[in-house]
Amino acid sequence: MGVSAKVLGGVKVLDFSRVFAGPAATQVLGDMGADILKIEPPGGDEARYYGVTKERLEKFGGTSPSFLALNRNKRSMEIDLRSEDGKKIARKLAAEVDVVVHNYRPGVMERLGLGYEELVALNPRLIYAEFSAYGRQGPLSHVGANDLALQAHSGLISITGEPGRSPVRCGSAIVDLHGSLALVAGILGALIHRGQTGKGQRVEASLMLSAAHLMSYFYTEYWMDGTMHKPMGTANHLSVPNQAFPAADGEVVIIASTDDMWQRFAHALGPETLDVPEFSHVFARRQNRVALVEAVSAITRTRTCAELIDILGKAKVVVAKVNNIGEAADNPQLVAANGRIDLPVGEHRVGSVASPFQLEAVDMNAATTPPDLGQHTDDILAEFGFSRDEIDGFRQSGAFGKTKATTDA
Repeated sequence: MGVSAKVLGGVKVLDFSRVFAGPAATQVLGDMGADILKIEPPGGDEARYYGVTKERLEKFGGTSPSFLALNRNKRSMEIDLRSEDGKKIARKLAAEVDVVVHNYRPGVMERLGLGYEELVALNPRLIYAEFSAYGRQGPLSHVGANDLALQAHSGLISITGEPGRSPVRCGSAIVDLHGSLALVAGILGALIHRGQTGKGQRVEASLMLSAAHLMSYFYTEYWMDGTMHKPMGTANHLSVPNQAFPAADGEVVIIASTDDMWQRFAHALGPETLDVPEFSHVFARRQNRVALVEAVSAITRTRTCAELIDILGKAKVVVAKVNNIGEAADNPQLVAANGRIDLPVGEHRVGSVASPFQLEAVDMNAATTPPDLGQHTDDILAEFGFSRDEIDGFRQSGAFGKTKATTDA
């Protein structure tokens, strides 16, 4: 099938979000063809400065990995929303775009005169998407939080780590990224609904709901009978083996969760010690978990990761090497699955992870490099009907902060 126009071509998104979840969401929308107008405060999105080192400053001109990872396919405006002219600009743009996205605390946009009620009065077709820590309502709605705080609040880190040790955070910002896709889903649903009814609406997502969704099985089990799980390392309480095991040159994850898979696993790796009555069915394996893990480990540590992957792969047992970041990022399968996008950064090209899905009829990986701060301010304002004199007046009044706005011309 040939590649067609972008599925969100013509959709304009006014993006007030910063740092992580919001920018991750709008990047996905941009990958699908939406025109993302990124409104940054004076000095820019804080993520522009996360992880910048002297070496990166010299090599990449100060581009941070955080900003580079989540801000392709966007145009940047530097607008001071505290100024009257800044608010005037924001309201003008909001009156004409399809979607507004922000991740400020509840009440901040209202205090700026940019809340849902104010903007929908200007644009009844507007989809107003909000991402917050705990949601707009409830006793914690006013509380600020980040990914780790919601890993803690949700109980996620209470089941993560090794038994008997302090809680361990998930190494990636899993709640932020999961929540960003929830926000995307809500926006897409609202766009479809608007196509059917002609009306916009408010879309809400939050770190709390994202974390709760990640914990959905555990919450339901608790609501059934009060069960509360504890950390098990890489193990899984539902089945065994279902965890990481030592190899001669690293570690591999092995999952043989069904009786059929266990039989294939045992016969492939060591029937004399594994194909025994105490490991014969799923309940027996769970009851004899410690002995089973010791027996399997005694075998796996004598084989290399490559040998285990070959042997167990042929037996149709789920197995994977525990890769480090470099091994995973440079794995050829990521490129084969269209998971990497190379972006020009100065004289270099730097990899960026693609959106976590592909559309057969659409090129999801055609990308522009994350913008410089305020790079498109003048051009966007001109597109929305502001004259040259008005734009110069905004600059003089401080609506663009201290950084001089530029054009692409």
